[in-house]
Order: sequence, then structure tokens, then C-alpha cells
Amino acid sequence: MSDPIWKPNTTVAVLVEQAGRYLLVEELTEHGRRYNQPAGHLDDDESLLVAAIREAREETAYQVCPTALVGIYQWSPPGKPGLTYLRFAYAADLAPGQAAGLAVCSHRFAAEARPGEVLAVLDDGIVRAVWLSYEEVLACQAQHRSPLVLQCIEDYRAGRRYPLDLICHYDKDVA
Repeated sequence: MSDPIWKPNTTVAVLVEQAGRYLLVEELTEHGRRYNQPAGHLDDDESLLVAAIREAREETAYQVCPTALVGIYQWSPPGKPGLTYLRFAYAADLAPGQAAGLAVCSHRFAAEARPGEVLAVLDDGIVRAVWLSYEEVLACQAQHRSPLVLQCIEDYRAGRRYPLDLICHYDKDVA
């Protein structure tokens, strides 16, 4: 009998920038609180674009409209042999009518809500959605969930944009 075929974990991430500020989430991880783009795993029977829209909504309460593919990233966390992530990072705009810059706190962490934060139902483990300037993103780099957080922002800032139709979804609804 042959060995099972190894497969990476397919994930999506969403980069939303408004007035020089980036939408990130503060989340609980096995290493404590960390910052990440709205991101998560591709679900069965879902396209990458639908996954990106869903993850942004579940983790930030914002509706987004993907505009471009920023990049595809492969990363294996140190100390976790056999674990690899394949991340598809999308640039996105907020859907029409949504106020940019509004910080959102998970209802599970209402006691930690900061002045001006709106309470919402967010995914388990998400503490809040925040808007950070590039300088603030750099300042909290030690608290990033992975090196992909900054790399995706750097690629976005460098103007990397690929058309959404670069990835063909033959059997999925594409949003």
C-alpha cells in the first residue's frame, strides 16, 4: 500500500486598505494574541473568491468585494514538520455603503471593548477587527501571526495585482 498523498492547507487572506490604513484582525492563537489579515481555510465545495468574501465577513463583519489577486504564498511554520500553508491573498474594497475605519470588537470580548468600537458577532478566536497604518503594522510585527502578514502588505504596497480571472474555477460559483 502506498503512503497517503501529502496536501497543503489552502487558505485565503483579504487585504483592505482605506486612507493608508489596513484592515487586520486581532486573534487568539496558541502563541497568544496575534495580528493577521482576515483569513482562513478554504471550505469544501467553495471557490477561493467566495472563501475570501466569507472569511472577511466572519472575522470583521465587513462585506468586501475582491478586486485583484495580490499573490500566492507557500509557508511552513517552524517546528511543525509536515504543515504547509498555501495562501491566496486578495486585494479588496469595502462593499458600497460601509464606513471604513470602524473598529469592531467581538461580542465575546465586550468587556475589553475600546471607546468607539462596535460590538459584532465575529468568528471564534477573533478579538477585534482594527485599522492600522503601515507604521503601526511594522511596529507590531513581533505580534503577527506569520511572516505572510507583512509580506502580503509589502506586495500590495509594491502594486502587485493580478486579475481575478488568473485563477479559473471550473466547478465553483465565483462570487
